[in-house]
Amino acid sequence: MDKAKHMSSKAASWRELISGRNAAYSLVLFGATILHAVNVYITITILPSVVRDIGGLDYYAWNTTLFVVASILGAALATKLLHWAGPQRAYLAAAFIFGLGTLICALAPSMMILLAGRFVQGLGGGFLYTLTYALIRIVFAERLWARAIGLEAAMWGIATLAGPAIGGMFAELDAWRAAFWLLLVITVVFAVIALVILPTQHESEADNIGIAWLQLILLTAATLVLSWASILEDVGSIAVGIAAALILTIMLFLVEARARNRLLPSGALSFTTKLGALYAAAALLSIGVQPEIYVPYFIQMLHGQSPFIAGYLAALMSIGWTTGSLISAGWSNPAARRSIILAPMLMALGLAAAALFMPIHGQGDWTVLAPACLAFGVVGLGLGLGWPHLYTHILEAAPAKEQDLAVGAIVTVQLFAWSLGAAAAGMTANFAGITHPGGIEGASMAARWLFWLFALAPLLGLLAARRGVQA
Repeated sequence: MDKAKHMSSKAASWRELISGRNAAYSLVLFGATILHAVNVYITITILPSVVRDIGGLDYYAWNTTLFVVASILGAALATKLLHWAGPQRAYLAAAFIFGLGTLICALAPSMMILLAGRFVQGLGGGFLYTLTYALIRIVFAERLWARAIGLEAAMWGIATLAGPAIGGMFAELDAWRAAFWLLLVITVVFAVIALVILPTQHESEADNIGIAWLQLILLTAATLVLSWASILEDVGSIAVGIAAALILTIMLFLVEARARNRLLPSGALSFTTKLGALYAAAALLSIGVQPEIYVPYFIQMLHGQSPFIAGYLAALMSIGWTTGSLISAGWSNPAARRSIILAPMLMALGLAAAALFMPIHGQGDWTVLAPACLAFGVVGLGLGLGWPHLYTHILEAAPAKEQDLAVGAIVTVQLFAWSLGAAAAGMTANFAGITHPGGIEGASMAARWLFWLFALAPLLGLLAARRGVQA
């Protein structure tokens, strides 16, 4: 690592990140994040319209679950892809896979075909998302890492403006398929930019890292079993599904602890280590935001808003994330450590407030809806304040020879937590009555259960965060 990467973080500036050669790198790296994030918010916004057209409300949460499960596979394989193909060809391969999935979604005649497309999309998205994190460490000086992660979060902010607008517009025009066609065009545009800007070669440590196939199989199986259980109605069958997912997860941890080829760096599975506590905090905070996938449905059903407005209000959580990341990205210790502890506290507070206001059947009453929206923003703000520094603290705590593995593991843990959280959200919503009795009563009960239950995740994350910054 060169001298520049050891310079004080006080020397870092936003101007350095977006000028000269760094500007070109920022364009292509954060363009991948925009593509991934715009897709997330377009899909969230148009899903109610998709369900009305081709059915499949019981599989509503699977659109997120399968996308994230496939993204985990992409994340776990991205470092190898980067080594085998180099930055340019790796990016182009990821964009091709993502574009293929988008094409399948645009043509889908049924929910099952749409879910297949979402899986392929997720695989490509996982590659793109992880390549962004991996190349941040490679192309930028270390003092710029936190700011780069903050800028990466800002791209989610751009997506929260573009995604709901695009999705809401096409939903109101009853032309949801056109949203996927537009995504395909955006994919081609960023692939062309990558072809021009990214280098073709890169020296990587990944040639000494094998692929943890058994762990990936167990991880995928655990997530899919829990997702399957989430659409069941019989309590006994749900219990069996949860138990099977738990057994698979335990097997995953046991295999990972003894495996030669690992998903996580050394010490990441032990809560008693700094690294393990930080990964646990990242996972729990990622789980805490998963009720977001149902927010557009709740806002439309309980508060009488259009798909366009509902999409934007649901995006307040990500806008808060962007704001928090930009605010805290330039902080150094001890403020950085405090932000990691503050994050779960704000998230738990926001989720509790949402549990109080969102279930109320307001039908357009903004005295009820506005506090719920403010609560979403607080949840995102908390996550944004802590996330850039969780990333840098994890890399600092990881063994020096396992930095590549640590980068991929950050995304893998995040996406695994998202997939489990999405499956748990679907299970909670279905169990609480979103489909039976359904309607306003079912939506209200589901909202109450979801937000109260998921507030527990950041509370547990607070314990992990305190352990991680103090170890």
